[in-house]
Amino acid sequence: MKSFNTTGPCRANLHYQLDPLARLPKVRRMIKEEKFFVVHAPRQTGKTTTLKAYADVLTAEGVYAAVYASCETASTEQPGAASPEDRILATIAEMAAEAQLPSECLPPEPWPQAPEGTKLRRGLREWARRSPRPVVLFLDEIDALSGDHLVSVLRQLRDGHNSRPAAFPQSVAVCGMRDVRDYKAASGGNPERLVSSSPFNMKVGMRVPDFTFDQVAELYRQHTSATGQEFALAAVQRAFEASQGQPWLVNALAYDIISERGITGPVTDELMDEAVERLIRQRETHLDSLAARLHETRVQRVIEPMLAGLTVPSENIAVYSDDVRYVQDLGLVAPGKPLQISNPIYQEVITRVLAAKVEDQVVLEPRSFVAADGRLDMARLVAEFAAFWRKDGEILTVGQGYTEAAAQLVFMGFLHRVVNGGGIIDREYALGRGRIDLCVRWPYRDGEGKRVWQWEAVELKVHRPDRPDPVVEGLAQLDRYLDHLDLRTGLLIVFDVRRDAPPAAERTTVTTATTPSGRSVTVLQA
Repeated sequence: MKSFNTTGPCRANLHYQLDPLARLPKVRRMIKEEKFFVVHAPRQTGKTTTLKAYADVLTAEGVYAAVYASCETASTEQPGAASPEDRILATIAEMAAEAQLPSECLPPEPWPQAPEGTKLRRGLREWARRSPRPVVLFLDEIDALSGDHLVSVLRQLRDGHNSRPAAFPQSVAVCGMRDVRDYKAASGGNPERLVSSSPFNMKVGMRVPDFTFDQVAELYRQHTSATGQEFALAAVQRAFEASQGQPWLVNALAYDIISERGITGPVTDELMDEAVERLIRQRETHLDSLAARLHETRVQRVIEPMLAGLTVPSENIAVYSDDVRYVQDLGLVAPGKPLQISNPIYQEVITRVLAAKVEDQVVLEPRSFVAADGRLDMARLVAEFAAFWRKDGEILTVGQGYTEAAAQLVFMGFLHRVVNGGGIIDREYALGRGRIDLCVRWPYRDGEGKRVWQWEAVELKVHRPDRPDPVVEGLAQLDRYLDHLDLRTGLLIVFDVRRDAPPAAERTTVTTATTPSGRSVTVLQA
């Protein structure tokens, strides 16, 4: 029986999968036009599955000798080991044999002798000359190479480009997590002085896209067709909302419900909510590998202003733009503008990782915030956070690596501890917003035992040095957010981070105020 795949490339006989060729339909045209091109996307989005499928189909059609090979074996330096070029060529030969190419289309055995720095070019040239079919090479995991080894491989591909297809592969696809601009940076180039978009004359690049809503629904329907187990429309919507179509997340959510928990009945939105929360809390390898990047300087320079609602100083724009491309290639930030985290699951993982130290300091029992009717007691939450901030808030902000967003992270760490898997926290933050919008969705049972939702809106603002008090602006912004959520009341928190501000124990107050449209809201000035 097939399953939802969360480890390695998809295999058609074992896993539910979308048509891999349809995910990158331009590849055929690139090959026909004898292009060298780049395929890039974050990890675990289907790059390898797609490239392997293209290699298999193109070879089976009998027109090309198409081979998929990975550079991963060339990633480490070991005393006495073969050179990276030799290891790449050995992998190509091995994968060509597995591809069941006709004997006359196989690479030469052995590869021709050549000086270091020319072995790959010489070998590919000899292969292309002897093969009666045009050679197509999908070279994956280019990220495994760095420094001089990466430069050498790229130069040799560039040098062979003009000899195609008679004396070099007709088409070469270089695939990795990053795009060609970062290959230059990884090779020792200065990203602030880059002129060409390509280090080796590959002008064509394509990114493996995330799934659309319809594709998520199609993937889940494959399981329904195979087993009869239905996914409710609301469950599919919740999966897409939380993942924004990130392929690993889409598969992981379904795998959690069906394979891990063994649910055999209809998959509901409630089950999907629980799967989202478990995925965030368990932080599987995919999520942990992203979380580990958060304290890289390049990543922090992008994520911190987003969390803090700041803009980027114009004098840093060149470096910042390159950092953005890097973080987008990691998959943490979505392509396009305004800059924002790729999906709500990543948002939650990022804030929980950064606020983990605060969450550990909150000793209050989450169940104490649940009222007798099952609703979340927001008045108590505000009062307890005010007391927590007066006592420990400023101390905790000092220890935050993300100093510009430290105060906001303290509140979010406190909120995580209170909500603690019982509800859902939706976040809206992006570069230059000047605020963070939070929506707490808390499930409870009404008088008839039906599951209903309590919605609570929170707006976070910061009073920074040399800036006016943001309360008035915050009330107007909260008003618009409440209007968007169709709520009558909310919470505005303003953190005063000015050096000359009174101590937290003196300045922290809880009052009420009226928004421009007449809504009565709670204001916590901290």
